[in-house]
Amino acid sequence: MTYALIVLGLCACERDTYTTWNCSTPAEAKIPMVLKKAQMEFKGARSDYCGSLGTQSYFAPKCSAQTEQSPIIFTPSSGLLINDGQEYQCTAL
Repeated sequence: MTYALIVLGLCACERDTYTTWNCSTPAEAKIPMVLKKAQMEFKGARSDYCGSLGTQSYFAPKCSAQTEQSPIIFTPSSGLLINDGQEYQCTAL
């Protein structure tokens, strides 16, 4: 019984956690965005999680020491995604 619980616990630890979002602009609809562990996948590019300040999370292909200068800013509570100055409205699936 104990052995079975240990194996089950180890299997649960290897699960990937991710959230899928659909993002859009007035010109584009249903652009998938995935947050998986500490990475964002959006428009074929992967960016690393650089940190959060308040309600905003910052992502970049390569994080710098100045988190707030990251090219990607995501606010999960409102679904607002800013990618290199372009605004997208995202909804969780």
